[in-house]
Amino acid sequence: MAELSPRCKLWLEAGDRLVMSDYRLRLLTLVGETGSLAAAASAMGLSYRRAWGKIRELEANLGFQLVRSEVGGAGGGHSALTDEGRRLVEAYDRFRRRVEAAVEQAFREELEPFAPPARPTA
Repeated sequence: MAELSPRCKLWLEAGDRLVMSDYRLRLLTLVGETGSLAAAASAMGLSYRRAWGKIRELEANLGFQLVRSEVGGAGGGHSALTDEGRRLVEAYDRFRRRVEAAVEQAFREELEPFAPPARPTA
């Protein structure tokens, strides 16, 4: 049997509206890293339209702009996180890491004693 390890899925809601999740964090992080919504969407296996829709949904639910895009031209378009978008990505990532550490600590304190012993390898 494999070793026990805790897993949790994290997201933030305002009422019943999604305002951030690990999945959307990844999308926004990739936009910031690549400077391209198209590249971020491709890296996640999303269509450009679906990725843009997810960002617009977050912006509508949060009430502020996360991504600023400039239409193409000779060198193509460019997308960047707004200052608020960058601060949200950084804060959510810190929050996510703190939650994961707390879950790991609670697991060690409460459930690790119940983990099955490791099987010897042949």
